[in-house]
Amino acid sequence: MKDQMFCFQCEQTAGCTGCTGAAGVCGKKADTAELQDQLTGALIGLARAAESNRQLVTGATDRLVVEGLFTTLTNVNFNNQMISALTDRVEAEKEHIARNCNCGSSACGKPDPYDMKKLWEADEDIRSLKSLILFGIRGMAAYTYHAQILGYRDADVYSFFYKALAAVGREDWGMDELLPIVMEVGEINLKCMALLDKANTETYGNPVPTEVSLTVEKGPFIVITGHDLYDLKQLLEQTKDKGINIYTHGEMLPAHAYPELKKYTHLKGNFGTAWQNQQKEFADLPAPVLFTTNCLMPPKASYSDRVFTTEVVSYPGMVHIGEEKDFTPVIKKALALGGYPENMRFTGINGGEKVMTGFAHGAVLSVADTVVDAVKTGAIRHFFLVGGCDGARMGRSYYTEFVKQTPSDSVILTLACGKYRFNDLDLGTIGGLPRIMDMGQCNDAYSAIKVAVALAEAFACGVNDLPLSMVLSWYEQKAVCILLTLLHLGIKNILLGPSLPAFISPNVLNFLVEKYQIAPITTPEEDLKKILG
Repeated sequence: MKDQMFCFQCEQTAGCTGCTGAAGVCGKKADTAELQDQLTGALIGLARAAESNRQLVTGATDRLVVEGLFTTLTNVNFNNQMISALTDRVEAEKEHIARNCNCGSSACGKPDPYDMKKLWEADEDIRSLKSLILFGIRGMAAYTYHAQILGYRDADVYSFFYKALAAVGREDWGMDELLPIVMEVGEINLKCMALLDKANTETYGNPVPTEVSLTVEKGPFIVITGHDLYDLKQLLEQTKDKGINIYTHGEMLPAHAYPELKKYTHLKGNFGTAWQNQQKEFADLPAPVLFTTNCLMPPKASYSDRVFTTEVVSYPGMVHIGEEKDFTPVIKKALALGGYPENMRFTGINGGEKVMTGFAHGAVLSVADTVVDAVKTGAIRHFFLVGGCDGARMGRSYYTEFVKQTPSDSVILTLACGKYRFNDLDLGTIGGLPRIMDMGQCNDAYSAIKVAVALAEAFACGVNDLPLSMVLSWYEQKAVCILLTLLHLGIKNILLGPSLPAFISPNVLNFLVEKYQIAPITTPEEDLKKILG
């Protein structure tokens, strides 16, 4: 049914139940949603073949599965032609494995694509668990993609993609078989985040605390958004000595903290805030915008000629930069537009003119003794991890108000684009350290985990015994795999908002509440009272 769709994988899904009809809240049309389901079904078919013939799986097969999963993430690819071509590649790879199978069975390695309607129409608990698996590995695929671009891979991570996809396609499995796979998503995603952390730090150096200006200087410039540091590095190389400045946007903000990126003097600052504000913030921008990963919203006509995409990101009619990474069209557009005639002073949503980033685990643990002493002396009473995805749904101002109301003897660790709700606030310092510490992108939840584990070791206690509370916001599938990683580590009492996932059934929710005491946010006042006693 080309004029109908069903999708409930993001936080802003219609009515908190699911997008149906002609288009989704994200702008994805029904025919695109159907093609993404077909791609997912083809990936499940490929995974079944791969599970039966592991000796025939190559690095190219692995990369194809990761690319396919990443393509179906929210706000990544709206281009039907590219999605269809990718599905054909997946089907061809499955047929290649089938043709080369020598096990003697006529059925082995030749499964049909999985019909995703079987998943959407399944028993709600089965659908819930399978959705957690599928959406979790979609998020994990994004992190794997960034690591493999830098030449880093983990065989366990790739192997699990096949196992998880095959599990989604199993019709004979119930909750007892699926629940362990759900928790394994969290376990493997921890390996994946560790891999990407290693890839980024060994390639670009350990992040260091860095102040980032929100002012855009006069003259030609390019805004780069998404998450891919490799694309930023290529763009910086190709624009040096050309009189073009580069500004990050959204989840690219933490790039300013990496030594190998900081050394480019034309990496000037950050423009704009989180992804959901792009249609307003880009409307009159006299510069091109390069999208490197997810977070693309359907461009408005007022700036559609200034949008460029690369990697798996694509939108019909937009100029796409291929694997050769020749950013000449973007550079020419920047020079033609000319930028602002004078310096333009922008601010964050709270009026701040600068933000800080770079408090990854290396930076925080380098002053661990100071932090531990501050806790022991009572200077620091509590740590809050307030972070995750931002979004447009009403209720996200909760996170701004929560941070504003935290006591002055507390530290706020943050990460991902949810920080734009409060990262321009000046909350002062504790022991020379800023009270708000930006740990990086969403995948840098690994840094928060490393810091939490180190603190637990310093105080000879468990993570759940620390004066640490996690208050998280979610929007898309990377938040799902991070949440599952936290649950895998046994972390309890997480507050989640602004709404609970539509794909979690009452029974599955009850399991999470009973085992992990996960709870929805209420009001800043009530939640702080509950946390601080």
